[in-house]
Amino acid sequence: MGKFVYMFDEGNSQKKVLLGGKGANLAEMTRIGLPVPYGFTITTETCNKYYDAGKSISTEMEFQVLEALNTLEEKTGKRLGDPSNPLLVSVRSGAVHSMPGMMDTILNLGMNDGTVEGMAKLTNNPRFAYDSYRRFIQMFSNVVLKIDGFYFEQFLEEVREEKGYSSDPEMSEEDWKEVIKGYKEIVAKHSTKTFPEDPKEQLFLSIRAVFDSWNNQRAIVYRRLQNIPDHLGTAVNIQSMVFGNMGNNSGTGVAFTRNPSTGEAELYGEYLINAQGEDVVAGIRTPQPIASLHEEMPEVYQQFARTCHLLEKHYQDMQDIEFTVERGELFILQTRTGKRTAQAAIRIAVELVKEQIINEQEAILRVDPDQLNQLLHRRIDDTYQRKQLAKGLPASPGAATGEVVFDADEAERLAKDEKKKIILVRSETTPDDIHGIVAAEATVTSRGGMTSHAAVVARGMGKPCICGCESLKIDLKSKQFKVGETIVKQGDIITIDGSTGEIMIGEIPMIEPQLSDEFQLLLSWADEERKLGVRANADNPVDAKKALEFGAGGIGLCRTEHMFMDSKRIPIVQEMILAETHQERENALAKLLPMQQEDFEGIFEAMQGNPVTIRLLDPPLHEFLPDKEELLVEVTKLQITNSNSKELKDKEQLLRKVRQLDEFNPMLGHRGCRLGMIFPEIYMMQAKAIFYAIANVMEKGMVVKPEIMIPLVGHVNELKEMRQLVINAKLQVEEETGQEFDYLIGTMIEVPRAALTADQIAGEADFFSFGTNDLTQTTFGFSRDDAEGKFLQAYIENKVLPENPFASLDQEGVGKLVETGLNLGRGIKPGLKTGICGEHGGEKKSIQFCHDIGLDYVSCSPYRVPLARLAAAQANIKHEQKQYKLQIQI
Repeated sequence: MGKFVYMFDEGNSQKKVLLGGKGANLAEMTRIGLPVPYGFTITTETCNKYYDAGKSISTEMEFQVLEALNTLEEKTGKRLGDPSNPLLVSVRSGAVHSMPGMMDTILNLGMNDGTVEGMAKLTNNPRFAYDSYRRFIQMFSNVVLKIDGFYFEQFLEEVREEKGYSSDPEMSEEDWKEVIKGYKEIVAKHSTKTFPEDPKEQLFLSIRAVFDSWNNQRAIVYRRLQNIPDHLGTAVNIQSMVFGNMGNNSGTGVAFTRNPSTGEAELYGEYLINAQGEDVVAGIRTPQPIASLHEEMPEVYQQFARTCHLLEKHYQDMQDIEFTVERGELFILQTRTGKRTAQAAIRIAVELVKEQIINEQEAILRVDPDQLNQLLHRRIDDTYQRKQLAKGLPASPGAATGEVVFDADEAERLAKDEKKKIILVRSETTPDDIHGIVAAEATVTSRGGMTSHAAVVARGMGKPCICGCESLKIDLKSKQFKVGETIVKQGDIITIDGSTGEIMIGEIPMIEPQLSDEFQLLLSWADEERKLGVRANADNPVDAKKALEFGAGGIGLCRTEHMFMDSKRIPIVQEMILAETHQERENALAKLLPMQQEDFEGIFEAMQGNPVTIRLLDPPLHEFLPDKEELLVEVTKLQITNSNSKELKDKEQLLRKVRQLDEFNPMLGHRGCRLGMIFPEIYMMQAKAIFYAIANVMEKGMVVKPEIMIPLVGHVNELKEMRQLVINAKLQVEEETGQEFDYLIGTMIEVPRAALTADQIAGEADFFSFGTNDLTQTTFGFSRDDAEGKFLQAYIENKVLPENPFASLDQEGVGKLVETGLNLGRGIKPGLKTGICGEHGGEKKSIQFCHDIGLDYVSCSPYRVPLARLAAAQANIKHEQKQYKLQIQI
């Protein structure tokens, strides 16, 4: 039948896929002798079998669970449901990949009206026993019986207010008995069943709830965001309870072995005296920093510090550790690789190399390329005089400005439908708020600490977050918060600094980030490892300089049409388009030539001798003209109000031209090289501007490496004709200037026919650049604008497509065309230079593919160049590791 259950001392960290991350780490910590409360793990495979059986627990599965429970009872000397010496357990989920806040936890399972009395006698602490019982009822009712936690919190708040208490530790034994009675009445009112007294029934209902939570909405959303496969399932960890709420010599906490925000090598975290674990992460009470544990429990602190050091050395990475102190005795409940900001990830990786714990290759693999975007975001200008409204805990670094919104659904709607920048403000967030956190620029909570749900999720997403800002008095009914006498309403703009915890009214100036020495060092290691070149897509000298700063080895795509969009140039471009004769068009082009030449000179100089690939005009001409519908409205108004004016005649002429150039499907219409074929004078002007620019820059003693790219070629004859046009332009400028030029002429492969006939096209090309944006559109037959706005998201949610093919390269279809084009081209010209210049050039999985098939370079936006450099290095390391494994197998 298979093994469904593993005791903690039967597993190890190598069984992560089977036992889940939490279960594997509990087993590993048990194996190396740490003080871990004993227990067992139900495997991820069992979760899948549960779903395969129509959400049913088999007899064999139940037998193995009861057998493991018996082993646990023998090990602890306690029995589940025994009033004289009761065993209490926690039930936690544990997926293969960490999913913070996504899955459900139950503590104190095994409590009922009998065992609570036994706990009271055994501990000589009735208040503790009844507090534990009410916690269990509340958790179990919410997680298993699906009763909204609001009812319990509301009732508890009413009891506290009635008795004049401000916090839970003030509640007495009798108070908790009153709460328990009220809680059971809530269950009877809002559930079809009474609260179960049988601990084994509690256990199996809880196991089902954990399995069910694998497919709850928030888990599905999180998996989609993090690209976690649905088939992995979750394990269930059943562990004997230890109690942090047994008095002032007990407590619970969460700590990181290094600072997860900065990477500094210091113990970082927080704890609560006389509390259970959920109190720390739920944000109900604001905890104390871990450093102060040294004062309250010095021996426990020293033991904990030693344990943290041991765990970090054992796992060779920063650890996120949950612990409980029961009557002065330390227990480790969990360890896992700690989530961290990009800044921290880089510093930790580099410092672990310096500490000789890992090597440079491992350090490169440790940093997720996608995280690097966090380092390239803006921060508040230091010269700005801040007027702080409030200050909380700096839970996730970075700064953001936006409109205050108090509801996750509203945040998602405003961000999606109205394109507004939102700051989500809550008392505390729960897993149900994840869609609001995703939509918002940043999150602020009035309760909770640095390891609360909001903090962990925001850090993982690289979004600014402030927690525990207790001076915020939030009024959800009025949709406002108050700080002193200041009232901030929904829709008001605030700015937050997640690095300092400060909140300010209004929008504040921000500046570009500065990259750390560790960042530069890591990227220098990456450059030594990678074989794939990294270029940038840049259309002006400013972007070109930025690309060079970020380590680009050249420009892989300079889109010349962007040079026409300037407000001073658009009228001349329109004059060229509206020209009725060849001479009129030449006159307009003569005005544009020096403008383009100036742009090219600036870009060549900025790139300091690195190659620059310039794409000749690509979009259809109508894109430079006014919108047809708007123009029609203007003409109609003038016909009514001023029918004899010159303005009307000009507008009517413009409307005729717009209609003439209008296309049913512009993406497949008169654009790219087709423009050059019909209006060769446009491409001639651009080619001359390039060569004049080369001549001027060369006169300054600078090296220039131009690569002229003909877009949208589908047939070799198009490239043949356009290549000759560029050569003719070069010959004319050489004759005028007396200089000789070294240059390349190539094409962008962006229609399937070009990829399939790349052997013919290679005969006329010095290089190929795969334009994967348009190649994706033409391969799928998707118009990107229509697809993403109408049906593509539904395709992804319903698993018709694994992910957005415009974000990550479709390797099976589009990738096959790229590989075909590459092989056919190099079959004719073995040394043919090849790269990609679509947005996929800055996406890590696409970069891995480009490396594996043997492209020479990828090109992406300047701000994604560091990401691409790191991803290219990882691609080479992974490729070499894969080859090494294959050799060993052979």
